[in-house]
Amino acid sequence: MKTMITMVRSLAAVAALAIASPAFAAGAKVEIDYQDWSFAGPFGYYDRAQLQRGFKVYVENCSACHALSRVAFRNLAEDGGPSFTEDQAKAIAADYTVVDGPDDFGDMYDRPAILADRFPSPFPNENAARAANNGAYPPDFSLLAKARAPQRGFPGFVFDIFTQYQENGPDYIYSLLTGYVDPPEGVEVPVGQYYNHSFLAGEFISMAPPLFEEAVEYTDGTPMTVENYARDVSAFMMWAAEPHLEDRKKIGFRVMLFLIVFAGMLYFTKKKIWRDVEH
Repeated sequence: MKTMITMVRSLAAVAALAIASPAFAAGAKVEIDYQDWSFAGPFGYYDRAQLQRGFKVYVENCSACHALSRVAFRNLAEDGGPSFTEDQAKAIAADYTVVDGPDDFGDMYDRPAILADRFPSPFPNENAARAANNGAYPPDFSLLAKARAPQRGFPGFVFDIFTQYQENGPDYIYSLLTGYVDPPEGVEVPVGQYYNHSFLAGEFISMAPPLFEEAVEYTDGTPMTVENYARDVSAFMMWAAEPHLEDRKKIGFRVMLFLIVFAGMLYFTKKKIWRDVEH
């Protein structure tokens, strides 16, 4: 009885903390625009065309400031990703220059990137990145879809267990990219910053609105709108953060199917063995 009381008190404390703490409060400071993603749910998958469009948005609109340092060029041609051909991935890599070495004289040198290389950072170091962005440090895009996933808080995260909602990262990124609006009356935006009602760290953000209508040319007929750009690049960032999502979900389904069949076999085996034994 004492143990049960202790457990109840602990659960109550956790619930109170989840409700009271702004770090866990669902939507306490940000407005999240929830999207319908192809990779959501137990049977989710990446839309290859969307990933390719998102990569195009990243290259033409985001790569000048944001690194993608954990993604190798070969990943673009691997199963479960954007599904570029190997030749296409090689052509993409050839557009980049990476630092290699040392050579026979002990010097570092530049060379065209190959499939084994990772995307090089647009800046040599953090100080250079801050100097080029008014003191703000542009985060690496590799894991951002996981690292910038605001917690839903209590009781939201309880429902997420049953709905299998795991897309708070791309939902937040999409909301941030489309969240640039005029500030409310009486709100003064600091110099060098912009008003964004979906920014996790507050209403003011140092990044200028990165997307605008027809900023990137789509060749597959998809409307060239800010919303589509934001949705496509968010999906691409989700893939960068979790490139094996499809395999994970396929394995998870097979494991659950096996456990269901195995449990049924155990049940009927037990019934057969103990059918003549009185209980």
